[in-house]
Amino acid sequence: MNIQITGKQIDLTEPLKQYAEEKIGKLSRYFDTVMDAHIVFSVNKHRQKVEVNLLVNGINISAESTTQDMYASIDTVTDKIERQVKRYKNKIKSHKPRQQAKDMVVNMNVFAAESFEEREEQAGASEPKVIKSSSFKVKPMSVDEAVMQMNLISNEFLVFRNADSDQINVIYQRKDGNYGLVQPEA
Repeated sequence: MNIQITGKQIDLTEPLKQYAEEKIGKLSRYFDTVMDAHIVFSVNKHRQKVEVNLLVNGINISAESTTQDMYASIDTVTDKIERQVKRYKNKIKSHKPRQQAKDMVVNMNVFAAESFEEREEQAGASEPKVIKSSSFKVKPMSVDEAVMQMNLISNEFLVFRNADSDQINVIYQRKDGNYGLVQPEA
């Protein structure tokens, strides 16, 4: 297991690193393959936050926890990831990353909500401002794999390339708890 530990606004002590490595290392018993883990510790006033991202068989699993104590945050985030792993254990183990299809890179822009409201008020105003832009790889996967991946990384939506149609799709969680799929017309 490869574990990378990062600290934001915190001096990482050796006992803290060892405790985190020990707790996250115990998760390797669920997997036959090598997994990569990235642990980020951060402190903001009295809040101690731990974020953990695991990469297993091409699947990302992530969780975070914020408490008053860093060790408690480590315990809580480990429990969250362990619950996710137990829930999807069979799917994660049997997941075979698709080798034949190449990943695509997609750019995402986020617009400020205020810019749309101001635009409606001011006729002929300029375009909304891009407040955040990021690029990410879009992996080919089935719709079921996309739902599982979205739940594992705790997102409300996921952009992916549908392995069946080879088109970009978006899966999202609806307010009623079900899932919606956005796909382009043929």
